Amino acid sequence: MATDLHELLRSLRVWDPEVTRLPLFDPEQAPDTPVDLFTAWFAEAVASGEREPHTMTLATADEEGLPDARIVMLHGADATGWSFATHATSRKGRQLAARPYAALTFYWPVLGRQVRVRGPVTSAPSGEAQADLHARSTGALAAALTGHQSEPLSSPEELAAVSQAAWEEAQRNPTAESPTWTLYRLHPQEVEFFQGEERRRHVRLTYRRDDEGWSRQLLWP
Repeated sequence: MATDLHELLRSLRVWDPEVTRLPLFDPEQAPDTPVDLFTAWFAEAVASGEREPHTMTLATADEEGLPDARIVMLHGADATGWSFATHATSRKGRQLAARPYAALTFYWPVLGRQVRVRGPVTSAPSGEAQADLHARSTGALAAALTGHQSEPLSSPEELAAVSQAAWEEAQRNPTAESPTWTLYRLHPQEVEFFQGEERRRHVRLTYRRDDEGWSRQLLWP
């Protein structure tokens, strides 16, 4: 098995036809709002067998303006925005408090598609955040009850002990609340849809919000 990084990189293909289908995308037929196109593309990603299509990269900036990014889970998308959740006390929570603006990126390689979303971020009411948490799995509730996200950890044993207690609490009380758990909503100002094309004539369609609603613009690939 090759272990040299450069050799490994040269051996890889983008959009291998054995696993990737590049559907045609006619931007003239795109709906008037980005959330409608996103919903359609998300459904197609699920139908295509894309693994974990609801995961996305969340990019934020810290107080000094330095960028940060990580993978999180999409909790919903509608006319009001794209939703995700985390502890307000976590690193990304603190960054959003300091700079309430973020970007999201979805990548669905089975279809050669990307979706990029940018805009300001607000926090949903606490009751909505707790309801969202309780609609998820016992494991998700236990993880939220464990808390301390992004804080220094003294040892794996400490994590195991606190996590076990949180699991027991989640099983005993499925409506237990996590005070710092926060549901965030990104209100899109710009949404870009990227469809890969075999000859690299990729289609990039950007929606931008203005005073009258949404405008659309094609971009060079």
